[in-house]
Amino acid sequence: MTVLPTQLAAITVSECRTCGACCSFSPEWPRFSLESDADLDRIPQAYIDDNLGRMRCSGNRCAALVGDVGVQTACAIYTMRPAVCRACLPGDEACQMARRRFAL
Repeated sequence: MTVLPTQLAAITVSECRTCGACCSFSPEWPRFSLESDADLDRIPQAYIDDNLGRMRCSGNRCAALVGDVGVQTACAIYTMRPAVCRACLPGDEACQMARRRFAL
């Protein structure tokens, strides 16, 4: 499926808050790569998987995701979330791929 520019604008911020698909797509996705030590120190240890250099996940779901995918979600550490999370934008290719997995 090709994502057209008009489809990118179709995903609103409020739809993003009900979605959560990107945070439940894969435990391999929320890896740390661009964060400084100071940035990582701001993230509560309960959400960090020290052995794998990423956010802690339960199955495919990030431990910081609160709520039900496709219904209502939020990030428990939104203001300090990793760079990979900040890079995923509503309607971009990664968003669309995750939404397809959950039929959203």
